[in-house]
Amino acid sequence: MEITSKKAYHVPSWWNGTQFKDGPGGTMTVKVEKAGKISLSVTGGWEGETKFIVAKAKVDVNVAGEVGITVGHQYSRDVARGKYGHLQYGSWGYKVDWARYETSPDRCGKRKVRSGKATLPTTETGWRYWETNS
Repeated sequence: MEITSKKAYHVPSWWNGTQFKDGPGGTMTVKVEKAGKISLSVTGGWEGETKFIVAKAKVDVNVAGEVGITVGHQYSRDVARGKYGHLQYGSWGYKVDWARYETSPDRCGKRKVRSGKATLPTTETGWRYWETNS
């Protein structure tokens, strides 16, 4: 498979609360945050008896830990007088054209089998800004 063309593209996020409009004029400040927890729990035990002691002893160990993490991304922009500012959160990705080829039977060339277009997000996220009259 071959990428035949590649163009930078902002892939919009469709989560609630990631597209904003404000104005006319002024300043827009927006923030998106994600919160989560990282936790670890280890449980172990031991049980045994000896030939000389009839009673059994059992020991349980439970170790647990948890930490909360919040990450965020804030953006601020001045909106031109009389204009409306728009901000959309998403991934900085690419729009690509692709093609799949196979080698010709005589091995002297190649033949296109399929082709298409795709929008590919990346791990880079951020805000896209534009202005309108209304």
